[in-house]
Amino acid sequence: MESTSTGSVQYDRWNEDNINMNVKASQSSSTSIYNRVCNGSWGVAVKAVGALAALVSVYVIGYN
Repeated sequence: MESTSTGSVQYDRWNEDNINMNVKASQSSSTSIYNRVCNGSWGVAVKAVGALAALVSVYVIGYN
């Protein structure tokens, strides 16, 4: 049941031909490095190393 009033909005079906699927080519190098280092298993490793470095620095500063 469709309304023909002037205030109605009509949506077209999704057209997959208009999607830009080549996302990696449009990303800058800093964005791709960020995605590689900060996401996935590399992201977990980098966060763990960062947390360990922060704890060690607080420990060293506390004794000096």
